[in-house]
Amino acid sequence: MNIPSLKIGDLKAKLPIIQGGMGIGVSGAKLASAVANAGGIGIISGVQIGYKAKDFSLDPLKNNLKALKEEITSARKLSPEGIIGVNFMVAMRHYDEVVKAAVKEKIDLIISGAGLPIQLPELVKGSKTKIAPIVSSGKAARIIIKRWLKQDRLPDAVVVEGPLAGGHLGFKADELENKSNQSLEEIVQDVLKVIKPLEQEYNVEIPVIAAGGIMDGNDIGKILSLGAKGVQMGTRFVATDECDADQSFKEAYVNSKKEDVRLIKSPVGLPGRAIYNNFIEETDQGNIPVKKCFRCIGHCDPKTTPYCISQALIDAVEGKNGLVFSGARVHEVKEILKVDQLMASLEQEILAYHH
Repeated sequence: MNIPSLKIGDLKAKLPIIQGGMGIGVSGAKLASAVANAGGIGIISGVQIGYKAKDFSLDPLKNNLKALKEEITSARKLSPEGIIGVNFMVAMRHYDEVVKAAVKEKIDLIISGAGLPIQLPELVKGSKTKIAPIVSSGKAARIIIKRWLKQDRLPDAVVVEGPLAGGHLGFKADELENKSNQSLEEIVQDVLKVIKPLEQEYNVEIPVIAAGGIMDGNDIGKILSLGAKGVQMGTRFVATDECDADQSFKEAYVNSKKEDVRLIKSPVGLPGRAIYNNFIEETDQGNIPVKKCFRCIGHCDPKTTPYCISQALIDAVEGKNGLVFSGARVHEVKEILKVDQLMASLEQEILAYHH
């Protein structure tokens, strides 16, 4: 049995594994290129990517555009043959500008969620860049595709994110608390019902990629047997040597216990999943005043927001007290590996599942 490669249009990854985009700064060029070199698809997070610049708070857009170009260039240099993508949150201010900048750099793939990426086809028009929305239901897939067809475009792939994912989640907080939402397996099957007729009608392949709570090759084997063509994994790739986050961020993953994982309210307006730490304890006690606003999301008021999401994520990735996003099964991560070791073990586990 050979593990099927993942085809997204004319892109072909040897292994059906996409490394999830994790921001701020957790998945940069170093991690994305290592995954691409190991036969997967590497994704750079496009959120506040210019955060390292000294004058970042003075001109976030200028610094983000500059850093985006640099990270894509660097990833290409490190993985000239690999497939490199970028993840952009729809909720970001200046979404259009950063998408266009990535297209100008001839990025292979743009994955986009945290809102409905309705305008994405227009922004990549005339380029070879592939586009994939992130959805958490068959209904969301249907809405996006209907709007994209009006722009003469179908998705090149659809990422289906289930309730066990890390970071910002496309579900209502009470559904997540009560575990009343559909499982990833159920959502994948709902989305396949939307996609299959389109594939037949337009004679195209639109791979469905399953994300959220995928931890090992056994999970991958199971979800592929349901009809998904690939998986997107974030949490496992944080505990790698090549992950762009500080060592203490990675150790927070390896040292976490099941009861440490919390659902939190994010200033973005979506529930999020993170590892309980001093920062979350402080937010439980009241708002953390915003010292400087990065103007990262349109609807955020620095006077009333519970904390600055940008600052909280930047602090965490730099190893300070901040917001450490993670998937629900982070406690299963026991060691920090090299990316090629992780990919090789996932490959062996997928093969074992099929035997």
